Parts: sequence; structure tokens; C-alpha cells
Amino acid sequence: MEPIKVIVHGALGKVGREVVNALCTAPDMQIVGAVDVKAAEDYLNLPDGSGQVPFSRDLDAVLGSCQPDVIVDFSIAKAVMPMVRAAAKRGVSLVIGTTGLSADERAEMAKLAEDSKIGIVMAPNFALGAVLMMHLSKIAAKYMDYAEIIELHHHLKADAPSGTALTTARAMAEARGRPFSRAEGAKDSKSRGEEVEGVSVHAVRLPGLMAHQEVVLGAPGQTLSIRHDTINRECYMPGVMLAIKEVVKRRGLTYGLDALLNL
Repeated sequence: MEPIKVIVHGALGKVGREVVNALCTAPDMQIVGAVDVKAAEDYLNLPDGSGQVPFSRDLDAVLGSCQPDVIVDFSIAKAVMPMVRAAAKRGVSLVIGTTGLSADERAEMAKLAEDSKIGIVMAPNFALGAVLMMHLSKIAAKYMDYAEIIELHHHLKADAPSGTALTTARAMAEARGRPFSRAEGAKDSKSRGEEVEGVSVHAVRLPGLMAHQEVVLGAPGQTLSIRHDTINRECYMPGVMLAIKEVVKRRGLTYGLDALLNL
């Protein structure tokens, strides 16, 4: 079987570099091109010493020369929709890890996928442990009426609260069929975090952190904490590789790795 041909969009970013590394060792995939706003050379040297691939700031140029099956995107929010539109025109499927997109942008993405008959897998978090954390939080949400989320990330993360935290809060409320009760005391204070479906979401941004989230649920006389910690960015790669394999089999927009894991 022919390997899945992949372009990495945001190839010089911290996660993008990990994707490039992972693709070099994946037997059923092949990196054929790379795009980054900071690209200064025409070719990107592959880290395993196996050669070079076309490299540019211009996605259209790389798409025209490489003819990929999939684009993997870990860039910035404002770069996503131009990339999706360009990919849809050429019938290229997408795996998107960039967060901070609006509901309208996601709706346009879904329409482009359907009209162009491509697959798009978009997830707020590609760490399998984080997906399990969200799944377990949804189960617990049915049995406890109060919940808060503390998410901690490095100080350079652009969006707050994180996409993972927002997705978790909304999924928990959906699982229980109603918003959570929110503590009355000082609920209008800025220190209480952003309210999402009755869940107070607190965002911490500090150097030294990577990506961490704790869901704390409360009931009379007890609390339950569900926490996931990212130790390094290698943790995202099994999820990204799974999404690449699955997206070429799908049509339309799939949101969240839980759909790929049958959770």
C-alpha cells in the first residue's frame, strides 16, 4: 500500500517539529513538504538524515509541487481558514490541532469539507491521556452538580481559556443535560474565572509549564479531581498519527479524537 503523503503546516513550531520527526519514522506515511511563515530556505532538511522536502511560506506553491493526501496543521488561528480553503480546492484532507477558532469558522470548515468531499479531523488536544481525562469528566458530570476547571499552560500560549478546557466544560454539561450549579459567593468577581455552562474555568499562564488540566467536581462532603499533565510534546504524536490514518477514510468534519477512539 502506498504511504500517506503529508505536508506539515507550521513545521517550525514546537509541535510542528515533533510532527516532522514522527513522520520520518512512520512506515505508512511520508512527509512530502513543509510550510511555515518563518521559512527561509527552499527545502527542509529532514531530521533523520533521509533527505529534503520542499519548504516555503507559500502553501499554494507547496501544494502544487507535492500533491499530498493530508495537511497536518499546528500553526496559529488566523492561518487556519486560508489553509482550509486552499486544501479544499485541491481535495486535500486535513488534521488540525490549532485552537482558538470561532463557531462560524468551524461551520465554514464543515461546509467546505462536505462540498469538497474531503475529511477534516480537528481536535483541541491530541494527547490520548487528555482525551481520556475529558471522557472520564463527562462520566463524573452526571453525578455531581458543581465543577471547576483549572488549566495551566506555558506563557506563550495565545488563547485563554484553552480549547481543551472549553471543550471539556461544554461536553460535561451536555453529558448531564443541563448546566452545572455555580457557587453564589463572589460569582461576579473576575477572580472566579470564565463561566462556561456553569463551570468556572481558570487559566494559568507561566514559563516552566507545558499543558496541564484539572477538573474538580464537588458534592456535599466530597470532591473528585481528574487531572492530566503533559510532560513533553511527544505525547501528541500517537493521536496525530491516528488522525492521519483515519482522515483519509472519512468525509466531512470530525471534531475530537474521542470519535476516532469510539469513546
